[in-house]
Amino acid sequence: MATETTRKGRLPPEIFDLPVEKMREGYYTDVYFNFARETLLADGRHPRVVMQVFQKRSAVLGGMDEAIAVLKLCSHDWDSLTVHALYDGDDISPYESVLTIEGDYTLFAHLETVYLGVLARRTLVSTNVRRVVEAANGKPILFFPARHDHHRVQTGDGYAAHVAGAIGVSTEAQASWWGGRGVGTVPHALIAAYGANTVLAATKFSEWAEENDPELNVVVLVDFENDSVKTSLEVARALGTRLWGVRLDTSRALVDR
Repeated sequence: MATETTRKGRLPPEIFDLPVEKMREGYYTDVYFNFARETLLADGRHPRVVMQVFQKRSAVLGGMDEAIAVLKLCSHDWDSLTVHALYDGDDISPYESVLTIEGDYTLFAHLETVYLGVLARRTLVSTNVRRVVEAANGKPILFFPARHDHHRVQTGDGYAAHVAGAIGVSTEAQASWWGGRGVGTVPHALIAAYGANTVLAATKFSEWAEENDPELNVVVLVDFENDSVKTSLEVARALGTRLWGVRLDTSRALVDR
């Protein structure tokens, strides 16, 4: 039976909604791995190997639960493999092995592209978010990248940011793996819809939140008139303790008053 190191719980494989059959068929794999596996099978050769996965810089590990899910669900005999792995959110050193897979190479050769890609993407997100969290020195960090990338990466990237220390994400998808929820700000579009009146837009938003979602943290964009100090004070006076925070989002092409 397959074994793996255990120190704390992992996300269940089913949460990742993997395209199992396509992964098992090698659809997402660099074809040379598929060709190598087929060559071995045609020759009746089943080499027992130890695969070590590492990277070259200090980082914060992300994507490990997802990578293990790929192996569990998409290898050709998970129970015959021995897997040792670190955990999402672990600090890792250059060239430190974060994952080892031992067993018949033909059982998992077709998955190398997939689990390496998962680890690379999520570790990049976790590492970058951790750097921001540390630079913020205790101030809460929100992770709002959804509009800058394809929607299919939201779930895993949101979780990678979560394990790295972000206190919130902007979409329900990003928060889904740990049972969180999306959070956000009063956007420019709503302010524009109220005739560029930030205080009015914030007041109406706060009233809606008070009735429909009293636990929601009200955060207001305050750069619409390019006078963020003035607007922040106006919003604070209008909302009082209902205001949780403000967000400065001045365009790099403009200068705030």
